[in-house]
Amino acid sequence: MREKLYAIPVNDAFNKDCECPLCFMRDTLENDAINFTMGPSYMEDDVRGMTSQLGFCGRHIELMYKHQNRLGLALIIKSYMDKLINDIEKTSKTNNISSKTMFKKKGFENKPKHIELINKLNESCYICSKIENTFDRYIATVFHLYNTDINFKENFTKIKGFCTKHYGLLYEFAPKYLKGGSIDQFLTELNKLYLDNMKRVRDDLDWFIDKFDYRFVNEPWKNSKDALPRSIIKSN
Repeated sequence: MREKLYAIPVNDAFNKDCECPLCFMRDTLENDAINFTMGPSYMEDDVRGMTSQLGFCGRHIELMYKHQNRLGLALIIKSYMDKLINDIEKTSKTNNISSKTMFKKKGFENKPKHIELINKLNESCYICSKIENTFDRYIATVFHLYNTDINFKENFTKIKGFCTKHYGLLYEFAPKYLKGGSIDQFLTELNKLYLDNMKRVRDDLDWFIDKFDYRFVNEPWKNSKDALPRSIIKSN
């Protein structure tokens, strides 16, 4: 049942004319997560509780600020700051360690609890957690469809490849979901898709660069006008 639910967005992404369907899926999840967080949900206690607990990474704070719901963002951040202040006050008071036993020459021997708390917060983000939970299911669904859906399997070989990050991710996870000859076929097709399309975009970028040479100024742009942003996607 889950596979059928996630098959719709996965198939939609693999039918898109894009340089990496996994990037398309992840970007869609990111936009949906930000819209959810900055929509009416920010007034709900359970959502505010999670945003106060997990906080946000720098990238998603910037994207939320651009969302224009400044009141919503202010309320979210204030709740986060209230909890953070309260937690730091509590944990910092429990560090009943003298400076002689707390420090080594190069740092802490016993890390204070409030520093552990801060380090943990630096590694968490409410938006990231919402994205990754669903994105992991999308990856599993890609392999499920490749194994069970002949139309998807045929379509897989016709896409414009993947970015470097997601090529590596699919290669790494293939043994978890595929067995025997199926994994060999998948990795062969994956390698061909990645390299053929990297070369395609690289050649477009090469011509884009040549167009800045006076000798080619009157030559057609061919497929190179958007080569730079597509190269950035591929190189990610």
